[in-house]
Amino acid sequence: MSELRDSIHGQWSGRWAFILAATGSAVGLGNIWKFPYITGDNGGGAFVLVYLLCILLIGLPIMVAEVMLGRRGRRSPINTMYHLAKEEGRLPTWRLLGWMGVVAGFLILSYYAVVAGWALAYLSRAFGGGFEGITPDQAEGMFVGLISDPERLLAWHTIFMVMTMVIVARGVRGGLERAVRFLMPALLVLLLILLGYAMNTGYFAEGMRFMFQPDFHALLYRPDELGIMHFTWAPVMVALGHAFFTLSLGMGAIMIYGSYLPKQSSIVKTTGTIALMDTAVALLAGMAIFPIVFANGLEPGQGPGLIFQTLPLAFGAMPGGAIFATLFFLLLVFAAWSSAISLIEPLVAWLVERKGLTRTAAAVWSGLGAWLLGLVTIFSFNIWSSPEYQFFVRCADTEAGEECSGMTAFAVLDYLTANIMLPLGGLFIAIFAGWRMRRASSVDELGVGDGWLYRSWYLLLRYVAPLAVIIIFLNAIGVLAF
Repeated sequence: MSELRDSIHGQWSGRWAFILAATGSAVGLGNIWKFPYITGDNGGGAFVLVYLLCILLIGLPIMVAEVMLGRRGRRSPINTMYHLAKEEGRLPTWRLLGWMGVVAGFLILSYYAVVAGWALAYLSRAFGGGFEGITPDQAEGMFVGLISDPERLLAWHTIFMVMTMVIVARGVRGGLERAVRFLMPALLVLLLILLGYAMNTGYFAEGMRFMFQPDFHALLYRPDELGIMHFTWAPVMVALGHAFFTLSLGMGAIMIYGSYLPKQSSIVKTTGTIALMDTAVALLAGMAIFPIVFANGLEPGQGPGLIFQTLPLAFGAMPGGAIFATLFFLLLVFAAWSSAISLIEPLVAWLVERKGLTRTAAAVWSGLGAWLLGLVTIFSFNIWSSPEYQFFVRCADTEAGEECSGMTAFAVLDYLTANIMLPLGGLFIAIFAGWRMRRASSVDELGVGDGWLYRSWYLLLRYVAPLAVIIIFLNAIGVLAF
């Protein structure tokens, strides 16, 4: 049995509070911004099918394990892993797993808040009818103008960080729980309103076919620079990676939220509900966005610019576009906000436990650190965007002379966290819970007995999930190296 059963930080009022909080952590820019454009980039329906299978077979087993570790430890991820390792007779160096998650969440928040600032800026413009009659060149100029202006980016970044830390400083029930009880229902209502509009565009059926009619040729065969089609597993790797990262795994957020889960709540049922809700939001976002894209004669595979460059064109041309644009970017802000509070919570909890700070002081210092590091991301889009400030720079001779390009500081932070730190975190969670933790301990904490449900989870956690995460990691290393 675990030595500690009560968290000094408090706990959720019940199972649904945890579900809303963890779903808020999982539902973020990845669902509303990233999922639609990577679906568009990778062929639609077949990609969605592979993504759903990855959620079921990989993401869900690791998520159950992370929640289980969090509730059994009842501390910040760092101290949870230290005490659970001690309890299971393992080396105390397992605390490094907690450290990796806390650091990853901190790094992610530093640039996540900058991108969330874009959503705030676009919300402000949408509310004022700034997209009406906009042309493609104007839409591109609007986005380029925003990210090229460090002062504007800093202002929006600061506003978003203050919004986040005010919630975190108020504690588990007074801040986190109260916020997600408002944000998640509001997010769902906004999404359903946009879906209702999409159903009346006349292109809803086309959007559904694109999302749910599998075309594996479009998924697995891609043109090279000469337009020749070649077989590739790259889109499958994208689906595998996104399925893992969309659930907020490996960054300490789910573990710390799990530490606030009441003992009587079923980990398996609540985690299954969270994965279902997170996936539903991503699918609803695609169902709302693609009919609007097709109705306006736009391309679904527009990449990251789908939200900030392509959709403003659609909103600017549609009747009542200012209203729907405002609703959409408000939805984007709410999704980012609910995720951001979970990214910093592990560090705040550790500072309270280890340094004896009040929760308000811990929130202020954590937020200030993330805000300062966010300056690196802000400057990487403008002042530090030239090759002399980039990493892994490669140069090639062209007709116009030598051209060099590399990874900006933002790109390095994104790559380091999403492709290196989070997969490693997920891998070691699976190893600890599946191989280093006593089977009796996990049976006791999950509370579902030793039947087919537990055995299925145990099999997936020990073999399938680690292998898949290793593949993601090696693929990431390969891309970086070559």
